Amino acid sequence: MEIRRIQKEQAWQLRHEVMWPERELAYVQLSDDDEGVHYGLFEGDALLSVVSLFIRGEEAQFRKFATKVSDQGKGYGSHLLRHMLTEAKQAGVKRIFCNARSNKVSFYEKFGLAVTDKQFTKGGKDYVVMEHHVFPELDLAEIRKEDSHV
Repeated sequence: MEIRRIQKEQAWQLRHEVMWPERELAYVQLSDDDEGVHYGLFEGDALLSVVSLFIRGEEAQFRKFATKVSDQGKGYGSHLLRHMLTEAKQAGVKRIFCNARSNKVSFYEKFGLAVTDKQFTKGGKDYVVMEHHVFPELDLAEIRKEDSHV
């Protein structure tokens, strides 16, 4: 297993397949994708999970986190998310947030993100904004112990 930076076009394919397969490819392309850092988790040559990180000063948003459906529940996404959170922390991020699908809240809570009062619906799916402040409090070593499937 290897995590590396990838091109936005690589992220688009998996985003489309996992998140919005019923929509056109352009639906998963972000207008600011050129400003993001895109990470991919590979097993051999196979891209299994992607996430995009957008850092603006001391704040960051991660977006379009997707793991191949057949590989969900195996710890790949958790491994990639921990890696991305570590990268954000090393970049000096003090607040990180995401727009989580409502049915995935418990997954993100394992990583120290908390539900905010901001909610919305897009494309018929319900979302809630989740965030984490002051990264030094986030104990990534403890998360590794609790969720080490890989």
